This record gives sequence, C-alpha cells and structure tokens, in this order.
Amino acid sequence: MVRGKTQMKRIENATSRQVTFSKRRNGLLKKAFELSVLCEAEVALIIFSARGRLYEFSSSSMSKTIERYQKRVKEPESSTKQQGQHENKQHVKEDDFSMGKKIENLEASKRKLLGDGLGPCSIQELQQLESQLDRSLIRIRTRKNQLIREQIEKLKKQVYICLYICTIIYKAVLGRRVSLELGKRESSRRLI
Repeated sequence: MVRGKTQMKRIENATSRQVTFSKRRNGLLKKAFELSVLCEAEVALIIFSARGRLYEFSSSSMSKTIERYQKRVKEPESSTKQQGQHENKQHVKEDDFSMGKKIENLEASKRKLLGDGLGPCSIQELQQLESQLDRSLIRIRTRKNQLIREQIEKLKKQVYICLYICTIIYKAVLGRRVSLELGKRESSRRLI
C-alpha cells in the first residue's frame, strides 16, 4: 500500500497537532544528530513550539555556531570575497617569489663564504667578503679564547682542591707517623 502525499496545511485538532509536532520534532533532532556524526558537520537546530517551549540541538557549542553564522552573513558579497581571495593568492605568489629570491641569495652567500662560486665576483665584492670573513674569524677566536680561559680556571680550581686534599692527607699520615714513633719511644722507655 502506497502512501499518498500529505497536504501541507495547519492541523486543526490541537491534540493531533501536538502529537505531530512531537513526532516530527524528534525526527528532526535525530536527523540533525545523524548529520553531525556521519558527516562531521557543525549542526545547530533551534525549535520553538506553539506554546513557546524551546528545543535545541548542537553538535558543538550553540553560541559558537550562531556566532560563526552571524560572521558569515555579515561578510561582503561573494564577488568581493572572490576578489579578496584573488588578491590573497597574488600576495602569496609574490611572497613565495620573494622568499625564493632570498633563499637563492643566501645560498650564493654561503657558497662564497665557503670559497665556491667566486669566479664572477668583482674586486669590491671579494674585499667585502674578505672583511666579513675577518670579522667572523675575530669573533670565533674571541669565543675560543674565552672558552680556553674558562677551562684553565676550572683546572686551576681542581688543582687547588687536589693540593688541599693532599695536604690534609699528608698531615694526617705525618701525624699518625709521629704518634707511632712517640708510642714506640714510650714503650722502649718503659722497658728500660
């Protein structure tokens, strides 16, 4: 048996209207839930009954979904949006090109610092490169000398500690030897 199309008009009987509302509301809430789970869609559903009672469903936060909707509605026309996207793409392309040039320049500088690719360099470029290397060498030597001085200071402290410990041990051994000799003298005097 095939069901015919239901004519869309207000149900006059209040009880039937309430039953239909309840069934369709539950079906709508179920569909909203299924849509959010199956399709990972952000869904927000708000229903007010004829009596003013609120029914709602939200897959995430209702307020965040409403804010997102309001922001989307306030956005300019799609044509200006497309123009903005085109401008953004153009800006990204320009940035990409600029970054590519910077990378090439940095790689060329690195090669020159390592002594490669010096053939096309002018005398002035070579002098600049030489002075840059001299400055780098000075910084490297300064840091190396600083580390050597720090290491020497650490070693001096360790030597001082070792000498101090050796002195204590020497005094302890010497004191023990003296007390043993005194003990021998005392025992030999008693025997006499």
